[in-house]
Amino acid sequence: MSAALEKYCGSVFWNASYVQRPDPDLPVCVERTVLVWFPLFFLWLCAPWHFTSFCKKSAKAPASRLYICKQVVCGLLLLTALAELALTLGEDYGPSSEPAAQKHPAVFYTNPVLFAVSWIVVMLCHESMRRRVKSVDSGSLFLFWVLQVLCAVFQFQTLLREALAQGEVPDVPRFSLFYIGYGLQIIALVLSAIADVSPEVKKRSQKNPEAKAVFLSRITFNWFNSMVFKGYKRPLVQEDMWDLNEDDSTRWICQRFEDVMARELRKARGVLEKKRRKRPTRGEAQNGLAKGVSQDVLVMEETGKKKEKKKAKKESESDYPQSWLIPTIGKSFKGVLLESAFFKLIQDLLSFASPQLLKLMIAFVQDSSSFAWTGYLYAVLLLLVAFVQSVILQQYFQRCFVLGMKVRTAIMAAVYKKALVVSNDSRKESTAGEIVNLMSADAQRFNDVTNFIHLLWSCPLQIALSIVFLWIELGPSVLAGLLVMVLMVPINGWLATKSRAFQVENMKFKDSRMKIVNDILNGIKILKYYAWESSFESQVQGIREKELKVMRKFAYLSSVSTFIFSCAPALVSLATFAVFVSVSPDNILDAGKAFTSISLFNILRFPLAMLPQLISIMVQTTVSKKRLEKFLSGGDLDTTAIKHDDSNKAAVSMTDGTFAWERETEPVLKHVSLDIPPGRLVAVVGAVGSGKTSLISALLGELHCLKGQININGSVAYVPQQAWIQNASLKDNVLFGSELDEERYRSAVDACALGPDLDLLPGRDQTEIGEKGINLSGGQKQRVSLARAVYSSADVFFLDDPLSAVDSHVGKHLFERVIGPNGLLRNKTRILVTHGISFLPFVDEIVVLVNGVVSEVGSYDALRASKGAFNEFMETYGKEENKANGNKAARGSDFEEIDTLPEGLEPQADVSPEDIVSNTLKRENSLRHSQRNGSVRVRKSSSLRSKKDSDDKKGQRLIEKETMETGRVKFSVYLQYLRAMGWCYVTWSFLIYFIQNVAIIGQNLWLSDWTNDAEKYFNETYPNHIRDTRIGVFGALGIAQGILVFLGTILLADGSICASRTLHTNLLSNILKVPMVFFDTTPSGRIVNRFAKDIFTVDEMIPMSFRSWILCLLGVLGTLFVICLATPIFTAVVVPMAVIYYFVQRFYVATSRQLRRLDSVSRSPIYSHFGETVSGLSVIRAYGHQQRFLKQNEDTIDQNLKSVYPWIVSNRWLAMRLESLGNLVVFFSALFAVISRDSLNSGLVGLSISYALNVTQTLNWLVRMTSELETNIVAVERVSEYTEIKNEAPWVTSNRPPDDWPSGGKIRFENYKVRYRPELELILHGITCDIESTEKIGIVGRTGAGKSSLTNCLFRIIEASEGRIIIDGIDISTLGLHDLRSRLTIIPQDPVLFSGTLRMNLDPFLKFSDEEIWSVLELAHLKDYVRGLPAGLQHEVSEGGENLSLGQRQLLCLARALLRKSRILILDEATAAVDLETDDLIQSTIRREFSHCTVLTIAHRLNTILDSSRVMVLDSGKIVEFDSPSTLLHKQGHFYSMAKDAGI
Repeated sequence: MSAALEKYCGSVFWNASYVQRPDPDLPVCVERTVLVWFPLFFLWLCAPWHFTSFCKKSAKAPASRLYICKQVVCGLLLLTALAELALTLGEDYGPSSEPAAQKHPAVFYTNPVLFAVSWIVVMLCHESMRRRVKSVDSGSLFLFWVLQVLCAVFQFQTLLREALAQGEVPDVPRFSLFYIGYGLQIIALVLSAIADVSPEVKKRSQKNPEAKAVFLSRITFNWFNSMVFKGYKRPLVQEDMWDLNEDDSTRWICQRFEDVMARELRKARGVLEKKRRKRPTRGEAQNGLAKGVSQDVLVMEETGKKKEKKKAKKESESDYPQSWLIPTIGKSFKGVLLESAFFKLIQDLLSFASPQLLKLMIAFVQDSSSFAWTGYLYAVLLLLVAFVQSVILQQYFQRCFVLGMKVRTAIMAAVYKKALVVSNDSRKESTAGEIVNLMSADAQRFNDVTNFIHLLWSCPLQIALSIVFLWIELGPSVLAGLLVMVLMVPINGWLATKSRAFQVENMKFKDSRMKIVNDILNGIKILKYYAWESSFESQVQGIREKELKVMRKFAYLSSVSTFIFSCAPALVSLATFAVFVSVSPDNILDAGKAFTSISLFNILRFPLAMLPQLISIMVQTTVSKKRLEKFLSGGDLDTTAIKHDDSNKAAVSMTDGTFAWERETEPVLKHVSLDIPPGRLVAVVGAVGSGKTSLISALLGELHCLKGQININGSVAYVPQQAWIQNASLKDNVLFGSELDEERYRSAVDACALGPDLDLLPGRDQTEIGEKGINLSGGQKQRVSLARAVYSSADVFFLDDPLSAVDSHVGKHLFERVIGPNGLLRNKTRILVTHGISFLPFVDEIVVLVNGVVSEVGSYDALRASKGAFNEFMETYGKEENKANGNKAARGSDFEEIDTLPEGLEPQADVSPEDIVSNTLKRENSLRHSQRNGSVRVRKSSSLRSKKDSDDKKGQRLIEKETMETGRVKFSVYLQYLRAMGWCYVTWSFLIYFIQNVAIIGQNLWLSDWTNDAEKYFNETYPNHIRDTRIGVFGALGIAQGILVFLGTILLADGSICASRTLHTNLLSNILKVPMVFFDTTPSGRIVNRFAKDIFTVDEMIPMSFRSWILCLLGVLGTLFVICLATPIFTAVVVPMAVIYYFVQRFYVATSRQLRRLDSVSRSPIYSHFGETVSGLSVIRAYGHQQRFLKQNEDTIDQNLKSVYPWIVSNRWLAMRLESLGNLVVFFSALFAVISRDSLNSGLVGLSISYALNVTQTLNWLVRMTSELETNIVAVERVSEYTEIKNEAPWVTSNRPPDDWPSGGKIRFENYKVRYRPELELILHGITCDIESTEKIGIVGRTGAGKSSLTNCLFRIIEASEGRIIIDGIDISTLGLHDLRSRLTIIPQDPVLFSGTLRMNLDPFLKFSDEEIWSVLELAHLKDYVRGLPAGLQHEVSEGGENLSLGQRQLLCLARALLRKSRILILDEATAAVDLETDDLIQSTIRREFSHCTVLTIAHRLNTILDSSRVMVLDSGKIVEFDSPSTLLHKQGHFYSMAKDAGI
């Protein structure tokens, strides 16, 4: 081979003497062959990819100046190559050549030709780049130029050396041509690194700088700098986010995914069909069993049946197309998958190059005869390998995370799309919550798994390679170390299962603690009235202590696993080295072996730690995979059931229709035939459950058609029974995606009586409506829903009982103005399901349904005459309606003519609007209810809620916006956390960790000293006692590390539990002492969040990140220390690097933190929009708006991706910068080792470089941990924010009232003034009055007159701004709150109960005996009820007392009051809670039991206070009348007019 090359070159190809000298060089032949061919080979390899663009028909970008420059440079290079060829030809065959002279060797011909062809190829590549409109440069060409310039350097210096040595230039033309060419190549290299931006790309790059990023910027993520600087200057907001690349956008991802999914699903369905055919039918299987008759056979038959059942269950569970999701994902994203796999493979192989270079480096230091240049070469190679490895690793991670993001997006979009078309059969299997879960949790699982998917093959590969290399170093003794590593796996597994059990237990305590906290927040007013806070505080604290106990166990367990994990590297190397030196006396541990092995063991640690985690993630994902496959492969709604055939004259026709909700169930409609001509108004009536809603659903195509057909002419509008309202402005809800036509919109809003409501709403029709229409009453929602239908101006209207949710007079208005014969829709076809009998005479036709069959159809008069089912229906409903009206006269308090109520008091739909399916089931219940109450009357008990006492009139925001922390966390917050831990714990654990780090360094220094023995005992036998000492000390130091880590971790755990306890206790006790105003202005969710999420962060996240942070910090410091110890000159580099590191870290943390926040903020709209869609499916389908909602979903996901993608890039940006720093550390430690090699021993060099190789990872972790700690410590800030809120007055003061106070019950107000908050108006304007002992006072006044404020003042829920209240001679403002509140009694308006036992609800402090409690229950008429309960007084009350009726709850509150036996009773009369019976019970009990007390009654119904001693009439915070009822009625003032209104 070399002989042929020598002939080809005409000179020596290789001679070792060239490199074995202080100034090495390469033979000319190598420079002209290998170094020329290598870059050109690379170019030719990449060229075909470039040329593919010539095959595609695509527009060319206009030729830019840069393009022209590039082509000119290549043209000039082509000329130099041709000139060189011409020169050689001329010299060999020209006129001046001598025929006998030696001809030039072949290389002089081939090289110019090769170059000429290559330059033409490069020119073609440039042209092909013009056809790729989106690309700005070519990475492969840039790399080619780099290689070309580097390889030509050798020829460059050889020619120069030659000329300098000879004193003249031997071959001037070639010399000049080479240097001209080299200059041109450098110019070409520079040009190839500049972006060639076409106008189109320029436009895109304004919204996304990545579009114009060149190759160098792409691999270093430099294009991201602008975002980082922006994020550092000020917190980023959603508007700062860049546009997505086209192939990262939801639409593009979905398109790809759905195409593949359709194909894969077809295949999977085919496989399923085959499987079903193969199965034996049930009958055959059973017959075989039934033939035998003996006893055994019968027993067998039984077990057989059981097995059958099990098998059947298993089959039904697996009866859907399986194993198609993973292939779909794989095929959809195969490009990214293959690219990332390729990068991972290269990275894995490269990671083994550093230990080999380290070995060479150590050999270089040991061998003092080797030339200095080899050392520098190794140092540069270390840097190069590390740099290439960094670039490739970051590209791999970037691909993987983007892949994860795409998979999550694809799954989310697919689930959403499926939910829009899913059939009722599949719907039944998963609730709305479960589907949202598929979208959030399961999609996220896939996201996490795809990030690490390549580790499945990469971990085993790394393990195998490490073992091979270790075997080469140490032989079979590797197996000892490996055995230790493998033994760690099951121990870790056991610890993991153990700790999981603790976590489950912990969650239980957390839940029960949160339940009580929720209760406290919901009933905080009652707690304050009754002065019960301390009892509940101790309950929460009790649970919290149990929770902390479990946490401590968990922490100790995890410190055991930390101990094992930190001992592992020491034990592994100990086992290996000990076995290695003990096996035979010839085995001597030298530096090369020891430190190479240690670097290899470090590589091994990662895959071994990752494998068990990977397996557990995979297991979780298979569960998600099954759930997703089941949902996505479910059946779709049959869209063909409804025809739109114009030839049919009828607007709506159904012929012989039989429909069921699901395939397998009983039909709900049987043989229904209808023909409805255009423009008619048809009413559908029938008893509850006769199939009215099902009929509408069938016409909408929501039901499963068993036979028959439906034809509908024209477009459809639908008003469901439960209004479905989107979280958007009121206007958007009415427009529902249509264009705005001002006039039509006005008329729709007016006709639906929404005008007055708009005046009440703060932003009129731009008012944002909360989720599920939370800030509208039930009636308002229903009217918005109707307005939507009216505005859509469709041809056919399906109205499912829209009038039942509104008051009767509003219903009348809607019928007249919208639905009826003179309404807006008079020319449209309307099908109206109704219970309102009064409307029936005005409709064109009535359809009567009985049990899913049409029993009669006809006009009102015809049906009344025919005496059929309709007549029966009329009788029942008519009677009830009359009876209700009669009752009203008799019992004027239970039913109330709603017309007199203000608009805000409409019955509220308390249930969230769900889909029709679950509604049909619920409705049976709710309607049985309404049958008792008469048709559209509203029972007073159905949650009539008045709007918040018009506190918002002045446009004052009642609820303050939550502050989102931005920017850096103050240092004081860290100090606060450390203070909560206790300085003793902090200092000790830090000290112990520090000593542990010293032990690690000591162990490694010992090892480096040990390796020097190899030189000391060279060619001698190694003494055993020295060997044993070496092994012993090495092992002891290793174990010491483990024990120290264990101690440190345990101390930190105890400290963090202290901190958790302190922070939670402070938060809880402060929240209970905060004035009532705080709870009125703060949504309870916000407070719950402090107790749930923030305390969770304090409990679990902060200790973890704090510990990792300390360990990382000490690790980095230790590394720098060791390197400086080995090569003191290194200290000079440390300072500038530390500065760079600090800046990179600060920039990154600021940006990354804000991107995380934006991610979580933009993620919730995805789920809420989805939840909304699922609950409004039938409406969306009826209007045919599926496409619009799909589009909206894509946009919401895109908004989220806009912050996810930069977050992924920000991590890569950081890692790239930090790894470069780490690589420099490696480079400098190697470089200085070479410089000062004479003063160093090989052990120290090995130590410092192997440490440096590890620093990159630790640096990366340190920044991660810093940013995580900063993100988490915010929780401490948020918790402490609520511990610093101003408290109300102290609970107990030094001024204690006498034990029997108040003995008389005399109350006196002196010029009493009060306001809710300092900045608001007065609500009581100087009230002065005397109330004598045992007087019964009624307090009346219109809404907002200040009645409730008066009671709040007695309890000092609101403090006086002037004046005072004196009770039995003591000024109440001088007492402690608990002394005051525990001596007064109130029966509040809404009865609040807490979850716990009945007994606890009456007497939380356990002051009273059981006898006293039973006697009180007897007085409150509850004794029999409680006796009948299995648990008696220990009966568990559910949250909010939901397992008791309203009346029972009210009676329990009465029992509470009776138990307290205080002399002053305030009775805030229940507005609408109680039925008459209970009301009488309560009134009579109060008259009897509290006859010796002072009673203040706040009355809403005047007839209850007509027998009081005096009546106080309040009007806007002043007393306008105060006298006995009879006097006031004669006076004909305020009281008289109120009485007249009430009809007394």
